[in-house]
Parts: sequence; C-alpha cells; structure tokens
Amino acid sequence: MTNNKKAKETISVESQQEAMKIAKATQKPAQTKEQTKLIAQGIEKGITLYKKQQKEKAREADKLKKKTLRTKQHNTDQPEIEDKAILKDNAKPKSNKALPWVLLALSWVGFIYYSTSGF
Repeated sequence: MTNNKKAKETISVESQQEAMKIAKATQKPAQTKEQTKLIAQGIEKGITLYKKQQKEKAREADKLKKKTLRTKQHNTDQPEIEDKAILKDNAKPKSNKALPWVLLALSWVGFIYYSTSGF
C-alpha cells in the first residue's frame, strides 16, 4: 500500500501545483485561504479524473489499432489462399476445354481415313 501512496503523492503533487495555480488565478478578493484550498482540491480531482480518462481513451485506441492491424493481416493472408484455390480451379477447366478439341480432331481424322479407305 505504501507504494501506491507514493505513486499517488507524486502525481498528486503535480496536480496540486496545477490546481493551486488555477485556484489562485480565479481567486476573488473576499475569498479565504481555506476556500481557495477547497477549490484547488476540487480542481485537482478534476485534473486527476481527466488524466485517467485520457489514459483510458489512449488504451482503447491502442487496442482498436492492434485489433484492426490483426484483422488486416488476417484478411491479407486469406485472399492469397483464395487466389491459389482460384488458380487451381482455373487450371482444371483449361485441360477440360482442350479435351473436346482433341476428340473432334481425332474424329475428323477417323472420318477422313474411313472415307478414303472405302470401307
């Protein structure tokens, strides 16, 4: 627990100084020191809350960035696999397209041979 207090005090000192500057800058002539200290404490809490919110936003943005990066990497890997599958599919019909032409040529050769031999 003492480590947490030291960390909070270090942060708190900076926030207290900022808060006190702001409180003194907005201090009214009839305002007491206690009132100024209370205002500074309120400002300090606001600064601390703001810093926490900014850290949380930064963490969320970092998580989102990492997630989109992973998604992009996954999506770029997947089309390559799909492209290979498409290439394989395209190779098969080409060989099937040649088969009818070969059969047609053989049938013509057979027809010519049959008609010239006189069977």
